Amino acid sequence: MQNLTELTGFVAAILTTFSFVPQVLHVWRTRSVADISLGMYSTYTFGIAVWLIYGILIMSWPIVLANLVTLVLASSVLVMKIRFRR
Repeated sequence: MQNLTELTGFVAAILTTFSFVPQVLHVWRTRSVADISLGMYSTYTFGIAVWLIYGILIMSWPIVLANLVTLVLASSVLVMKIRFRR
């Protein structure tokens, strides 16, 4: 049962984490950040960092890996929001 539980965690982590890829690519290609909320991405990125810390503390690889990748993706959108705004 533990393997099924961990597999479920990895599948959920992969799906939710990589859902950010289209947003990152879209912002990178268009340099358009007008419709992205700075407050939302700031709060979300901080929340992901806390989830990452939590995953490390409980030694849960699905949580650690998913939130590490998500932190990179969300941070990149946040940086582009700050850098590309006009």
